[in-house]
Amino acid sequence: MLFLLNIQICRGGETLNFSLHPLGDQAVMIQLGEEISPAIQREVSLIASLLDENTEDWMIEYVPAFTTLTLYYDPFKVMQAPWNSYPLPYPAVCSRLNTLLDHAHQDSGMAQRTVTIPVCYGGELGPDLQFVADHNGLTAEDVIRIHSTGDYDVHMIGFAPGFPYIGGMPETIAAPRRKSPRLKIPPRSVGIAGKQTGVYPIETPGGWQLIGRTPLNLFLPNEDPPTLLRAGDKIQFKSISLQEYIALGGDAE
Repeated sequence: MLFLLNIQICRGGETLNFSLHPLGDQAVMIQLGEEISPAIQREVSLIASLLDENTEDWMIEYVPAFTTLTLYYDPFKVMQAPWNSYPLPYPAVCSRLNTLLDHAHQDSGMAQRTVTIPVCYGGELGPDLQFVADHNGLTAEDVIRIHSTGDYDVHMIGFAPGFPYIGGMPETIAAPRRKSPRLKIPPRSVGIAGKQTGVYPIETPGGWQLIGRTPLNLFLPNEDPPTLLRAGDKIQFKSISLQEYIALGGDAE
């Protein structure tokens, strides 16, 4: 069963179209578009913000992605909710989401954070920096300058705990994944894959081209929330020296 919603969010009268899709019997996917774009990402962040502000006990959690947001729910609590008049949970959830989103406002919870990530580029911390430079006919210094002056957005968190998929990287430093992935990538490594950049929060296998490392911990398991970044954040990379990297708590191993 597919529910199509035409919901008008305060944006100069513009109507935004969302489609709802069932994922099993305990989740609904809110699809905002087909292609990755800053505009779609803003809408994903808006929906996430609205759910944060209007959390109800039948909601378990939500997972934002590039063009969608999936909401997991408790079907038993949905059926017991005083607002439910449906015989099945899924149409009740769709109706409730329609009500919540229909009362949305453009400025509701949409304060966008900007997070500065210091990066020590090249050397042992960024062993693939020269490959990225050679692949694009640039010098290593060019890659550092371009990467550290880009305008970035966190599209989604996934793959590993706290791993940010960061869009907005200039195509002039795009590079393919490694043909042979590394078995162990050090935590906090900054990489490039295609037109995206990202930061490995934990030690994990991976195939991205490593250009540097940050002293910041992106995965904080004892904190709430346990991740430094979240979808919708603006990112600024700042080039730092090895001495600054170590002074900020980074290790050079």
